[in-house]
Amino acid sequence: MEHYEVIEKALIHIEDNLDQPLSLDSVSSAFHMSKYYFHRLFSAIMGCSLNEYIRARRLNTSVKYIQDSNLSLTDLAYQLNFGTPSSFSRAFKKQYGISPNTLRNSEKTIDLADIPPVIKRPIKHINGDIVTDFTLTNFDSIQISGLAFEVDLSTNDFKEVIRFHSKMLTDSINHTMKSPCYVIYSNCQPDSPKFKALVGIPHHIKMDKPYFFTVDVPDFFCSKFNYYGDLLEIGDVFITDFARFLKISRQEAEDADIELIQVFEDVHNLESSYHIVVPVKKLPIDSDV
Repeated sequence: MEHYEVIEKALIHIEDNLDQPLSLDSVSSAFHMSKYYFHRLFSAIMGCSLNEYIRARRLNTSVKYIQDSNLSLTDLAYQLNFGTPSSFSRAFKKQYGISPNTLRNSEKTIDLADIPPVIKRPIKHINGDIVTDFTLTNFDSIQISGLAFEVDLSTNDFKEVIRFHSKMLTDSINHTMKSPCYVIYSNCQPDSPKFKALVGIPHHIKMDKPYFFTVDVPDFFCSKFNYYGDLLEIGDVFITDFARFLKISRQEAEDADIELIQVFEDVHNLESSYHIVVPVKKLPIDSDV
């Protein structure tokens, strides 16, 4: 069974047993794994510890009981294994900014969260820990022609803006053209949620579209990751992965104009797996990396 399949099954196991005294020992034993390895694997894949995840899912379930049942908050705390009612109340208020009692007696509602998806990506063992697989390499300079646009993370439609320009590019390219596709993200402007992006291909093309540009991307040293799935949906996962990569590999992020580049093998298939390259400082490489 692949590592991500183990975690997928573990999430279902946890959801089905939230009223049981779940622990690292009990969950890892259910999958016949060392608790130490399972802990490292779960943290690497989900970006949080097993205990943090279980607490979050119990709180999520408690919202349903508070909003849809007459079960007392004391009984609810014990039923979901929070130890004491006061422990439950503190954890709930920290998670949602409102006490369980206030939620029950108000018209406010809290949306339930689905079981989070497990993002598929290869893993790597470094110094006894687990991190999303990466390669330290050089990104060669390249000329990219495509559409440039601005993205504002403070708006609700920023994902649609990126997808719209990506589709505009692919719709404008002859389907017989074989080419990789590059989506280049700049750093956010100072004290602003806005950044610039460009989606394009390494070919000389002309498009009768606004904001069509040809840019020269300089060479730089980078870390390269491989993912499956929509980058716009796994953004938080990648942020956690990159932070773990920096900590475990003892590398440092480079202060560059480019935040990251997403590289697809086929411009006509942006649903495929892809690489993410991120500028990092060229430091001495540990022999275990």
